[in-house]
Amino acid sequence: MMAQSDLDLKETALKEDLKFYFMNPCEKYRARHQIPWKLALQILKILMVTTQLIFFGLSNQLVVSFKEENTIAFKHLFLKGYSGVDEDDYSCSIYTQQDAYDSIFYVINQYKQLKNISLGTLGYEHEASGLKICKQQYKKGTMLPANDTMSIDVSTETECIFFKPQELAGKKAELKLNSSFFNLEFYRLIQVEISFKLKGIALQTIHARELPDCYAFQNTITFNNRAHSGKIKIYFDSDTDIQECKDWHIFGSVLQKNTQYILVFDGFVILSCVASLILCTRSIVLALRLQKRFVNFFLEKYKRHVCHADRLEFINGWYVLVIISDVMTIIGSILKMEIKAKVLILTMQASLPKVLRFCCCAGMIYLGYTFCGWIVLGPYHEKFEDLNTVAECLFSLVNGDDMFATFAQIQQKSTLVWVFSRLYLYSFISLFIYMILSLFIALITDSYDTIKKYQQSGFPVTDLHEFLKDHASVGYRKEQTSMPLICCCRRQESDDNLILIN
Repeated sequence: MMAQSDLDLKETALKEDLKFYFMNPCEKYRARHQIPWKLALQILKILMVTTQLIFFGLSNQLVVSFKEENTIAFKHLFLKGYSGVDEDDYSCSIYTQQDAYDSIFYVINQYKQLKNISLGTLGYEHEASGLKICKQQYKKGTMLPANDTMSIDVSTETECIFFKPQELAGKKAELKLNSSFFNLEFYRLIQVEISFKLKGIALQTIHARELPDCYAFQNTITFNNRAHSGKIKIYFDSDTDIQECKDWHIFGSVLQKNTQYILVFDGFVILSCVASLILCTRSIVLALRLQKRFVNFFLEKYKRHVCHADRLEFINGWYVLVIISDVMTIIGSILKMEIKAKVLILTMQASLPKVLRFCCCAGMIYLGYTFCGWIVLGPYHEKFEDLNTVAECLFSLVNGDDMFATFAQIQQKSTLVWVFSRLYLYSFISLFIYMILSLFIALITDSYDTIKKYQQSGFPVTDLHEFLKDHASVGYRKEQTSMPLICCCRRQESDDNLILIN
């Protein structure tokens, strides 16, 4: 009898712990006046991280704008006769030998006078750097189109010449310009490549109360004659590298205080994520202990094992996602995605909140993709330059519009970025077109059949639900509380018969 009494006490205590565990934060507050710290921390963290993302995205947008405007300025400065619009995947083209010589010497002359003609904060990298011109051509050959004969060695040779900034105005530069290097044999010329490096400082960030950035522009102008079709295509490419300014002095306390505030805010974000990580990890550990108690008690009293589905109900997927999100936030990236789909309710009045919750979850995923595309792909794709354009681009992709152009316009300057853009676009299109939209439609079309079936045959009851079914919440407060949160208003009695879905 004593053993049976102990078993009954153990069962009562276990049922109370299980009932309390499966309550939501508002129900826990009503039952024991336990303040939902994790819920409050998650709300605070979402607000802080979203604010941090917006600040970072706006700063990144300034970087993208500065890089693109400088690229356009470089094209106007160094490409002779540039119209302001690229002809195709190349900037412009030439059709005569004289145009080729004029264009090459135009680049040299503009580079020489850069400080006097440029409107930007541009300068040469350092005295040892300069302008490098390389020509690639077939080694030797003869070409007689009139007789339909040719003799050519397809192996190539490359020859280069170098101009330092300080020697461009001297006689040494004149000797180089008059050398045989510039006697081009166009019938065997493959390409001429001119490369030079410039430095610049972005002062526009000061207006946004941020420290200015220093930039290094590696510019390359390629005269492509591979086709030998009488048309030389001129390509301009500029690779930008953001560098830390070595020595800077900025006068004005507002900018310095703003920088300090941002650092303090980032510190609070990290602290909130660490606190959230600790609390969610603790909750999972406690849930696993409770699961072990339930499994052992079930085996002791009923002499059978708990099914796998009941074991999984103790694992809160939300906590796992929050932990992953916290880790990614601490290391600098946030992508928190979750899809929840629950059984629709008996009437339209009850189904509307669940559909809205599904839309909110889909909206969070959409917002995550929007921020990710804005921040990562903004420097490489014109459709991801600002937040509004990204949202419109993704919405058009969901509707199946402009897919090929979005894929094709990504700049292939970095293999890693190109691979990421493919994974990003393929995952977004697959997720929203084939999964989320289908799930949304399924929620609407299948709800009636599901509820009708459950009304006829009864709702499925697992061992865990059967174990908790007849247990009253003894000792828990039932009176209505004055919790200031809207979500913590007293639950309607009609909700008591709903199945617990973790």
